[in-house]
Amino acid sequence: MRIGTRGSPLALAQARELKSRLAAAHGVAGDAIEIVVIKTTGDAITDRALSEAGGKGLFTKELDLALMAGAVDIAVHSAKDLPTLLPDEIVISGYLPREDVRDAWISPHALHPRDLPRGATVGTASLRRAAMVRRLRPDLSVALLRGNVETRLGKVAAGEVDATLLALAGLKRLGLAGKASALLDVEEFTPAPGQGAIAITARAGDAAARTALAPILDAATGFALAAERALLHILDGSCRTPIGAFARLDGASLTLHAIVLKPDGSQSFDARISGPAAEAASLGAAAGRDLLARIPADLFEG
Repeated sequence: MRIGTRGSPLALAQARELKSRLAAAHGVAGDAIEIVVIKTTGDAITDRALSEAGGKGLFTKELDLALMAGAVDIAVHSAKDLPTLLPDEIVISGYLPREDVRDAWISPHALHPRDLPRGATVGTASLRRAAMVRRLRPDLSVALLRGNVETRLGKVAAGEVDATLLALAGLKRLGLAGKASALLDVEEFTPAPGQGAIAITARAGDAAARTALAPILDAATGFALAAERALLHILDGSCRTPIGAFARLDGASLTLHAIVLKPDGSQSFDARISGPAAEAASLGAAAGRDLLARIPADLFEG
């Protein structure tokens, strides 16, 4: 089996986790599973926000093409990077067990955004994180910070920005969780939809891939992501839109909290919904419709 992946250290760590789980589940040697590195457009763009360059698909397009061409059998992604709509030929086969969804705060100056000196600079490439920082501290400056995890940590250490926020899940997968100055509560900094989850895509109708993946997929993560992605679909969510969403499972029950923010942080709208996990997609769509009915048309302007 050939696993397609981006070439960043985090993407490779996720691909190795998938490879290890597959090898263990099927009792095969590691060399029976090949990791194929594919360079994506998103990796090549480092001078501007992805929202200005084309959105989430910049991290998936080349992997989709490799799948459709038969160059790889499955592809591994950070679930939060997957576009809301995939090509008809591609399906999400499922997810590995979800990691901690929280955002990590990294700063040598303060243990929380509220404690930074007035006028300090927070670097991030995420419109969601930028809007949440501005909501809490409108006096702070927010600057674009692109690059892989190590690059962003290096820019904070070098003093190019005073702080940044990164997904704790990524730090943990890279063995860098100790770099976090603090972990931010999900109620105050609601994570991105899909944050902490590793998604696996395959060709639609590929029964062999579906059978191979079945033993390692996590049902609870699948329910949570079904709700979060259904919400995004209703809101037409992309990295041009500051949206947070987090679905929790408690037995057979699912609770979803979602938030949509004005990019400058001056307005935000929340939705909460609970119901049977088996109805996850319907619950996510209902929360999306609730938000859509209350969001002003000009919310995303400025």
